Amino acid sequence: MNETMAFPIEKIREDFPALHQQVNGHDLIYLDNAASAQKPQVVIDTLKHYYEQEHANIHRGVHHLSAAATDKYELSREAVRQHLNAEHSHEIVFTRGTSESINLVAYSFGKAFVQEGDEIIVSALEHHSNLVPWQILCEDKGATLKVIPMTSTGEWDIEKVEELFSSKTRLVAVSHVSNALGTVNPVEKIIAWAHERDVPVLLDGAQAVPHMKVDVQQLDCDFYAFSAHKAYGPTGVGVLYGKEKWLDQMPPYQGGGEMIKTVTLEKSTWNELPFKFEAGTPHIAGGIALKSALEYMNKVGLEEIASYEDQLLQRAVSHLSEMDGIDYYGTASHKAAVLSFLLTGVHPYDVGVILDKLGIAVRTGHHCTEPIMQYFGIPGTVRASFAFYNTFEEVDRFAEGLKRAQRMLS
Repeated sequence: MNETMAFPIEKIREDFPALHQQVNGHDLIYLDNAASAQKPQVVIDTLKHYYEQEHANIHRGVHHLSAAATDKYELSREAVRQHLNAEHSHEIVFTRGTSESINLVAYSFGKAFVQEGDEIIVSALEHHSNLVPWQILCEDKGATLKVIPMTSTGEWDIEKVEELFSSKTRLVAVSHVSNALGTVNPVEKIIAWAHERDVPVLLDGAQAVPHMKVDVQQLDCDFYAFSAHKAYGPTGVGVLYGKEKWLDQMPPYQGGGEMIKTVTLEKSTWNELPFKFEAGTPHIAGGIALKSALEYMNKVGLEEIASYEDQLLQRAVSHLSEMDGIDYYGTASHKAAVLSFLLTGVHPYDVGVILDKLGIAVRTGHHCTEPIMQYFGIPGTVRASFAFYNTFEEVDRFAEGLKRAQRMLS
C-alpha cells in the first residue's frame, strides 16, 4: 500500500473530465481501456486550440499558419521517435491506427518481398487486425500463414515456435501484448530467432505502448505499430515505426498528394521517407495532439504506470479469487492489466449489461480475437482492462457489482 500512496491518483483523475460523470445514476467506473482510453484535458485542449487558432494544411503552404502547423506536426513525429527510441524521425509514419499500420506493411512489404510459396508467421493470440491482413496477403500471393499455437494459460507454446521457421519464412507478425488476455508475449525471443534467419519482425504494440516503456532499438524489431487513442490520444491517428532499410525498399501504400516527388501524365516518382507512405491530408490535429498524450504519459512515468496498473490487477484478482463460479481466461505469468473471465454458465453480455446499470463499463464478447474464443470453446469473455486513472475503490466496486450480477443471474 505504501508504494501506491505515492502515486498521485487524485491529481491524475482531475485531468480526465470524462471520468467525472454519472451513468445510470452511479459514478462512472471505466474499465474498457483496452478498447480505448479516456483523454486528459491537455489532449482535448490541444485539439481545440488547433481548430480555433492554428488550422491550415501542412507541408504545402508558404504562409504562417501552414508553416506553424507543419512545425507542430513534425515536432509530434519527433516526440514519437523519442518515445519509441527510434533512430530516425523519418522511420515514424503516421497512419489512421494500428490496423492501417499493419495493412500498410502487409500490402507494401508483401508486394516487394512475398511470393508464391512463401510463409508468414503469426500467433493464435492475434487481434483480427494482425491476422486478417496476412490472410489477405497469403491468399493474393499464394503464400502460407503459419500459426504459433497457444497454451491453456493463454501463452505462446514457445517450444513450437522455432520449428515454424523455414527457408520460405518472409516475416513474423505478432502482438507485443494480447488485448483479450493481457499476455505479455516473449517477443525478444522470437525477434532473436527470426533475425538469426534474416527474417524481419513486426510487433503489434497497440496494447503495449499505453502501459509500458517500448524501445524499438533495444527490441530490435523491424516494424512496430500502435494507435493514439489507446494511449490517451485522439482517435484516427496511428503510428508505424519501420527500420529505414525496409521502408526504403517498400513501394508506396497509397497514391495521392504529398507522397510524390514528381508527376507527369505518364509516370510519377516518390517522395522521401516518411512522406512516401503518407498520401493526402492527414489527421493534423490528431497528430499534433498525440505529442500531448505522450508527454502526459511520460510526466506520470511509464514505470510508475506499469507498477500501479499491476497493483490494480492484483487487487481485482484477489477479489475474484474469493468468489465461486469464476472461470478465468489468460493466466500467463507476465500480464498487462487485463482481466478476462466468465461467470460460470452465464453469457458475458448479460454480465456486461448488469454492470453497466451500476455505472461500470467493461467489454464483453470476443474482443476481435475469435480464434482465442474458439480455442477455449466459448462465445466470449467479460474483460476488465485497467488504466492508471482507475482507483482501488473502483476495483472494489467492480467486484461488488460482479457479485451482484452473479446473484441475479444464477
